[in-house]
Amino acid sequence: QVQLVESGGGLVQAGGSLRLSCAASGRTFSSNAMGWFRQAPGNEREFVAAINWSGSITDYADSVKGRFTISRDAFKNTLYLQMNSLKPEDTAVYYCAGRWAGGVATTTGGMDFWGKGTQVTVSS
Repeated sequence: QVQLVESGGGLVQAGGSLRLSCAASGRTFSSNAMGWFRQAPGNEREFVAAINWSGSITDYADSVKGRFTISRDAFKNTLYLQMNSLKPEDTAVYYCAGRWAGGVATTTGGMDFWGKGTQVTVSS
């Protein structure tokens, strides 16, 4: 089992930045592909960003390309999401997720374990 705990969410004005962190514990983290998803009220959970086991491959939803950056630190067992130029439509609960395989996945069904989420609110 891998346990995931997100942090770094909060309230920010439009145009601002936040960095989310996801601390992993339990089974090895370094061999797992990871991702960030988000869910706004009344909406389905959607893909935001993904990274493969080594950090050499990343993928992003079109809505965040050029603004968000996913990264990982194997020594700290931590996944990050740097979010810049935030917009009100980025408001959601952000979830960290992982999969036992090493290749990226961009769907909720492709992930095997999840954190509990952290709220991000962007005011206009």
